[in-house]
Amino acid sequence: MLRKELHMAHQTFDVRGMTCAACQAHVDRAVGNLKGVSNVAVNLLAGSMAVDYDEDAVDADAICAAVDRAGYAASPVEVGSNAGTGASAAAPRLESPTKKLEAQARAMRGRLIVSIAFLIPLFYLGMGHMLGWPLPAFFGAPENIMNVALTELLLLAPIVYVNDSYFISGFKSLIHGAPTMDALIAIGSAASIGWSIVGIYRIAAALTAGDPHAAHMVGMDNLYLESAGTILALVTVGKYMETRSKSKTGGAIERLIDLAPKTATVVGEDGAQTTVNADDIQLGQTILVRPGEAIPVDGVVLEGSSAVDESALTGESMPIEKRIGDTVSAATVNRTGSFTFRATRVGADTDLARIIRLVEDANATKAPIARLADKVAGVFVPAVLAIAAVTFVVWLIATGGNVNEALTSAVAVVVISCPCALGLATPVAIMVGTGRGAEMGILFKSAEVLETLHGVRAVVLDKTGTITAGKPTVTDVMPARRADGSPAMSEKALMKLAAALERGSEHPLAEAIMARAEELGIVARTVQDFAAIPGRGVTAREGTNAIAAGNAALMDELGVAVDRAALDELARAGKTPLLFAKNGELVGIIAVADDVKATSAAAIAALGKLGIRTIMLTGDNETTARAIAAKVGVSEVIAGVMPADKERVVRELQGDGGTVAMVGDGINDSPALARADVGLTIGAGADVAKEGADVILMKSDLMDVPRAIELSRAVIRNIKQDLFWALFYNALGIPLAAGVFYPLLGWQLSPVFGAAAMSLSSLCVVGNALRLRTFQPRHIDQSSQSVPAPIETKREEQP
Repeated sequence: MLRKELHMAHQTFDVRGMTCAACQAHVDRAVGNLKGVSNVAVNLLAGSMAVDYDEDAVDADAICAAVDRAGYAASPVEVGSNAGTGASAAAPRLESPTKKLEAQARAMRGRLIVSIAFLIPLFYLGMGHMLGWPLPAFFGAPENIMNVALTELLLLAPIVYVNDSYFISGFKSLIHGAPTMDALIAIGSAASIGWSIVGIYRIAAALTAGDPHAAHMVGMDNLYLESAGTILALVTVGKYMETRSKSKTGGAIERLIDLAPKTATVVGEDGAQTTVNADDIQLGQTILVRPGEAIPVDGVVLEGSSAVDESALTGESMPIEKRIGDTVSAATVNRTGSFTFRATRVGADTDLARIIRLVEDANATKAPIARLADKVAGVFVPAVLAIAAVTFVVWLIATGGNVNEALTSAVAVVVISCPCALGLATPVAIMVGTGRGAEMGILFKSAEVLETLHGVRAVVLDKTGTITAGKPTVTDVMPARRADGSPAMSEKALMKLAAALERGSEHPLAEAIMARAEELGIVARTVQDFAAIPGRGVTAREGTNAIAAGNAALMDELGVAVDRAALDELARAGKTPLLFAKNGELVGIIAVADDVKATSAAAIAALGKLGIRTIMLTGDNETTARAIAAKVGVSEVIAGVMPADKERVVRELQGDGGTVAMVGDGINDSPALARADVGLTIGAGADVAKEGADVILMKSDLMDVPRAIELSRAVIRNIKQDLFWALFYNALGIPLAAGVFYPLLGWQLSPVFGAAAMSLSSLCVVGNALRLRTFQPRHIDQSSQSVPAPIETKREEQP
């Protein structure tokens, strides 16, 4: 039976109308129940939703319709790309991820100003008599209680009008059978307003009956208009401060976007220079960059040279020298000379845009720890409404039918409950954490990876390009000695033979040979019958001579005698010997060494301080691997591993238990990176599209591995703190508002204080997450003086 092929699509949507975790849960459930949808990640903070779905079963319109039926609105986000569309194409400019939040904050500020302006006289009239404040005769006399009531109603009307979204959204969610936080606010405020209007009619009835004293007492006990106004105003205060705080969570990305210049100098075919808007740069155009200017788009240097500061993009503190043929990236800064470059990627296709999309994609995903909040949020608001109803009935019975007491407690329960804090705990910490990571040159591809990384207990390190610089250099050229002690050939002749053999090889050792040959002015000769033997070396024919270059294993296969003592001495020095044979005899050895990076030892010590086991995985021989490990302090070495077997070694380590991270260069390490619980690509530079890796470390600095782990732990610790306090707050606040402690301690909470407490809880969650903006690793600086651990070496048998 043939399996039906799935045509999976990934689409991001803007979602409008979400105000709390309950909203997020309802949207998630509405879309998740659609046939063909495999994954949904709704982000309350960003007002977005990422959906993976089968295009044959459902489309974007159906997804939007499902969101509409749930009581919200959604629209797909279109991401244009101009890759490969020709030189005349231009990509749209990047949009700031925080502009929407800033616009919301401005709108909320307007609502807040109106609310406070009318709340002050409303509160004075409603609470002045309790606080001993004098009232004008127009309001103060008992017979004028109707003036007080009607004036309070007039003052409340503008507050209700500017905050009508709570009522519209809240009652709409009730109609859809999915009540939200807005429903709690709407019900609490509406109950206070409704009972106050009943009180106004009772005042009118008492005055009509000629009993102003009774009318005054009714007004004192039954008017809750100032409570309704205060609830709405305080919630708006909290929402404004919360929205302002949330707009700061994307500050790292905002700063990156701001680095891209608004204008650029385009050089025409006739050499004329024209200043244009950076948005209007087209593919293939020539751009001139002067000292001190920011580079507007990605490109390739055509003429000139300079030092370019790439710290904004990669976190690398030292400027990078750029020459003809080198690539440059948008948002980096030219420091010294002028140069021209050809635009190869513009607008939303630049490396900067791709980095920002990675961060935004990570924000759009959901960490496993968020599932607890989702489950609670799904039943939270209905549970609160049920508790409020029970509270009302119990107080009504306990007080002998006192509606005022019962209503006060029920409304307090409704307005003190805060699903917002639960819904914000995870996304706000993820957004701030991933933004801080981007500033440090650490890019997380998903929130799940960010959570998984915090639990890593073993890190597997590739040697070449990870612990070492990845650019071997020739250290020794040693012609072999004949029986009479004379050299088999001169050093230059040995280098010529080496260049002839290695010119067709792509191995890093071959690159070192060719670099030295170029320095000596040697032009490589042409050879015939060239053959590369994976894991061994190369063979070829030069005229009538059979020549070969490789390791001792290849020499053994060819029957060439080798001086093992000399090889061991080189290996103990951390050098890799490359042996050369001609017509079945050894003619020389060229030693190549790959220098250890300056920060490798400190990074491995830092991992040790974090309680993480480190294992070096290399295809190099045991002795050389041992020498490198001794330099950097790696405690375990698995040597002699063929590239195809690295994935198997990682799998075996996972079988021993614990979470395993793999750090590699993302090329021959791709299978192992994909197999590991977390794959980290080191030295990616501006190439952020690495497949197989979960975390991209933009610099060639192993120190970013402990930095990434510490950041992950800080983010997860922050989320757990927020979830704890959100749950603890509601567990304590709801019983307090319901009056559970009243019989024993006489504690009863008014709706006004409940509304203030509800706003405060959300602010605490956002404020706690914002602390991550100043995150600094704690185990980095102290680690450089650590003593290397003893080495445990394991020899991996060659297949």
